[in-house]
Amino acid sequence: MRALLIAMALMTWLGSTAIAGPTEEALQVVEKWAQAVTDANVDGIVRLHAPDALFLSTGSKTVVTTPEAIRAHFEQALLRNRPRTAKLAEPAVLVVSDTVVVVTGVDTVTSVRKSTPVSGNGRVTFIVAKRGSDWHIVHFHRSAMPN
Repeated sequence: MRALLIAMALMTWLGSTAIAGPTEEALQVVEKWAQAVTDANVDGIVRLHAPDALFLSTGSKTVVTTPEAIRAHFEQALLRNRPRTAKLAEPAVLVVSDTVVVVTGVDTVTSVRKSTPVSGNGRVTFIVAKRGSDWHIVHFHRSAMPN
């Protein structure tokens, strides 16, 4: 009986890992990123980016190229005007290879300024790559939605 239970557990585990492909893995990273924004989890966001990630947010005047600069951006962005949220609506996914996926779409970010809720739509692109056994954001770009 014990052997049967172990075999069933192993088949369930193998089945669940076989189902997850590059698209699902990349979307999980993007979902974790959005949750980290909502949670104001700066450490979590920094960990989701590769050490050599390229980062260009709506307010960036230069391309950010270090984890320390990504941290500084999110400390400035997330630790004020809370609560915040980020939601990517209907992402479009392009699987470049088994280890590189582009996720893009329109997002809505919300925050509170002077006790007033505000929101803005933007265009966002994540390039997510598998490095070793983990997936990381290697490129991020967000721009404001044009009028």
